[in-house]
This record gives sequence, C-alpha cells and structure tokens, in this order.
Amino acid sequence: MSCNVAFIGLGVMGYPMAGYISKGGHNVTVFNRTKSKAEKWIKEYKGKMAETPAEAAKDAEYIFTCVGNDNDLREVTFGDNGAFKTIKKGAIYIDNTTASATIAREIYEYAKKNGFGALDAPVSGGQAGAENGALTVMIGGDQADFDKAKDKIDCYSKKMKLLGKAGCGQLAKMVNQICIAGLVQGLSEGINFGMKAGLNMEDVIEVISKGAAQSWQMENRWKSMIEDEYEHGFAVDLMRKDLDIILEHAKSIDANLEITDIVNSFYKDIQNVGGGRWDTSSLLKRLKS
Repeated sequence: MSCNVAFIGLGVMGYPMAGYISKGGHNVTVFNRTKSKAEKWIKEYKGKMAETPAEAAKDAEYIFTCVGNDNDLREVTFGDNGAFKTIKKGAIYIDNTTASATIAREIYEYAKKNGFGALDAPVSGGQAGAENGALTVMIGGDQADFDKAKDKIDCYSKKMKLLGKAGCGQLAKMVNQICIAGLVQGLSEGINFGMKAGLNMEDVIEVISKGAAQSWQMENRWKSMIEDEYEHGFAVDLMRKDLDIILEHAKSIDANLEITDIVNSFYKDIQNVGGGRWDTSSLLKRLKS
C-alpha cells in the first residue's frame, strides 16, 4: 500500500535508497542540505523536494534519515528546522545513519514520550549495495514499529533483522565494522606478501577464494587492490568516523579491541597521505609505500 515517506539525506547511500522507496510506489518527499542533490533526485525519481527536514516530515507516515554522524543527526531531528518539529503522532522514524547507540536510545526515548515510533537501522553493503537495492539492515527498536516499517525498509534491502531494543542496530553495525577492519588488514597483508614473494596473485586468489580464506572483501576488492585502484566504495574518512565511535563505546563496556585500534591508526596513516576519500581496501597502499 502506498504511503507518504520523507527521506532526509541524499548522500551516496541515501540517494539510491530513497529512489528505491519511490520505485516501490510510495510518495517520497526528500530533503538534502545541498539543494542541488535534491533537485537532481526529483528529476530522476518520482517525488517532491522540501526546503527543510521539518517540511519533509510534516505529512509523512514514515521518516527516514541517512546522514553523516551524531551531530548531523541531531540537527535534522531535534534542530530548529528538524523533522521532530512536525512529525505526526503514530508515524515511524527510521534512521539509517551509522551513529552511536547513545543517540539511538535518546531518539527512541523522545519518540516514546511524543507518540511516534523509532528504529535505529544502520546499513551495510556500501555504495554498490545501495545502488542495487541490496543492503543489509541491522535494526533496534520495538517489534510493533518494525512490523509497520519493514515493507518500506525492504525496498532497499536484501536482508533485515530486528536485533533487540533501541541501540541494538547501531551496536550490531559496530560488530560489522570491527570484523571488516581486521579482515581488510589481513587481506592487504596477504596480497602484499604474495606480490613480494613473486606469486601470480590472480591465480592465488582464484584458489584461496574457494576455501576458508574466502570473504566478500576478497571476492570484490582483490583485483582493484592489485591494480592500486581505490575508488570503489566506502571511504576511509567514514570508516575512521565509525571506528572512533566503536572504540569510544568499547571503553564504556570494557571490551578489548586492540586490533581494531591498530587498524584505526593505519587508516589515519592513509588520511595523512591524502587518502581520506579512497575506499577502505587502501590499507594495501600503506604497506606498499
């Protein structure tokens, strides 16, 4: 059934995600801080453009956000022109930003007091996953809100799961990023070792990618890594933002993340040589330089 949806934040992820919701037959109103991006979106997809998050949310039954960090999230929700100024009672708010569990819980508590639902729903799958409508969505919140929102989330996802109370989506995304960080470093070291040892890495990857070393990163990034190309996905700047959030949370729960901490410093090295917009597989470049 068609419904009114607001989508706030048209970055590399949000732009196609909002597009898939529009293609799903819903009436989508978009807002983006850089207006030209929203203007481009409404030329490409069926929908309307709003001047502020509050205007976008005014008549919406479902409000999605996909922005940069906790501060951006506060601005588009609690800010003077934020979505929460006009959100209707009974609406469901879904946040696809990778942010802290703290703000997810804060938003949830505010939602409960003000008569609307809230789900923290960070995504994994990168730009390619967003463009193909094939993201994995990790969700925290109440079952009833999830049940109402899941067919809208399904527009851009291949897998979604409610993982527990508010904040659990963000915590699961932290687990996801911890696993990726260590894996990409291991893959980088393996490829670097093989190349220095004089192996034909195309042949090596062909064999080991069918065994226990197989991973999404190996399957999708080995070729561009060997060719020294790092323009294929999730940016180092964004990974650093995520890892800083994770390491801060780890302190509060006394979780040992020594490898993640080291890999975060390696990504800082990449930033220091101007690679902030390179994708996360650029850890190999650090080893080769």
